[in-house]
Amino acid sequence: MTLQIQSKQIVLLWLATTNNFGEPNVSPKELFLFKGRNKLIIANIASPKSIMNILENPNVCLSGIDIWKQKGIQCRGKAKILSPQNKRFKKVEQQFRPLNKGKLRIQHFIEIQITQHKEIEAPSYFYYPTTEEEDQINASKKIYLEALRF
Repeated sequence: MTLQIQSKQIVLLWLATTNNFGEPNVSPKELFLFKGRNKLIIANIASPKSIMNILENPNVCLSGIDIWKQKGIQCRGKAKILSPQNKRFKKVEQQFRPLNKGKLRIQHFIEIQITQHKEIEAPSYFYYPTTEEEDQINASKKIYLEALRF
């Protein structure tokens, strides 16, 4: 299965970065596009620590899941920053217009060359091999709906 197909049900990615001292940082990313087989572009809205870390250490890891099925992807790769001064920034910004709809100010783009990726899933699929996606969807909905009552 391709990353583009896997990512269709993911609404939030978690991007992990580290600085030169190995201090980790994880931040959520809601605007992203998978391009081709091995490239991901993320809009940086408000994560200066991610940007600083990538400038020091381009190695990143990210993950995202379909919250209902509790299955998703994990990717590792090399990141680079596209600042507004970069000649490609405006072109990439145009590609994000349908996602952003002018709601958020994009500070930078983070372009990731994916070097590894794998499918991930909730541990219950492993510990309870008879678990079906429908079971996970129903359990997830129950948890989220109960949380909304509070």
